Amino acid sequence: MQRLIGAYVINMDSSSKRWAEVSSQAALAGMQIDRVPGVDGRSIPAAERSGFNEREFLRRNGRQMLPGEYGCYRAHMKALEAFLSSSYENAIIMEDDVELREDFTLRAAAILKAVPSAEVVKLLNHRSKWCRTVAISEYGDAIGRCLHGPQGSAACYLITRKGARKLVEGAGDIEFPFDMTLERGWKTGVNIYTVRQNIVELSERSAESQIANRAQYRAVKLKGARKMRTHFLRLIEYARRIRYALS
Repeated sequence: MQRLIGAYVINMDSSSKRWAEVSSQAALAGMQIDRVPGVDGRSIPAAERSGFNEREFLRRNGRQMLPGEYGCYRAHMKALEAFLSSSYENAIIMEDDVELREDFTLRAAAILKAVPSAEVVKLLNHRSKWCRTVAISEYGDAIGRCLHGPQGSAACYLITRKGARKLVEGAGDIEFPFDMTLERGWKTGVNIYTVRQNIVELSERSAESQIANRAQYRAVKLKGARKMRTHFLRLIEYARRIRYALS
């Protein structure tokens, strides 16, 4: 069963220790994982960022995009393309700060069986408020859609070949960070669900972010009246999220 689903881990070339740790965990869990080299957004000048709508990102998020966010987005696109180049019909895509569990792939397969129409299922979130359950797997994992969001994190998700194609084709023009883009099924056309309770958690490796710290996020935020349009657009996004969750 574990070989029926591919497993890809995004890992920066400079983070060999992280790769060694996650590889060790995978071996103990009986998983085979494929490494996807991460993208260092800091090494790419802003003028050379491809597929990036800077004006729209600023308007929708109320802040500038950080280099680490750009690198994260491009790395996930690389992982999706690696999956599409494989023979797998489904895959789990992870970042290298996820704590792997022995029954992880079996539970993922059971989730797909419980919701066969799903094209993406988020397996780890920062929050899952007001989750509308549509199915429960044989392992007891509740799957549904959340009316409240964003849920945060793209550190681990299950994806089908059809879902990967839709994301690669429809999410190439960056307007949001990747974790938010992943959730926007109402825009990308991806049939996306989430687990009510995480089936994996972040490890101690996640304590040191490779994207940015809070101070760096605060430094690029718009303030005052300049952010009013962002608030309005967020209300529209929230309404779309609720309608999508109820569909």
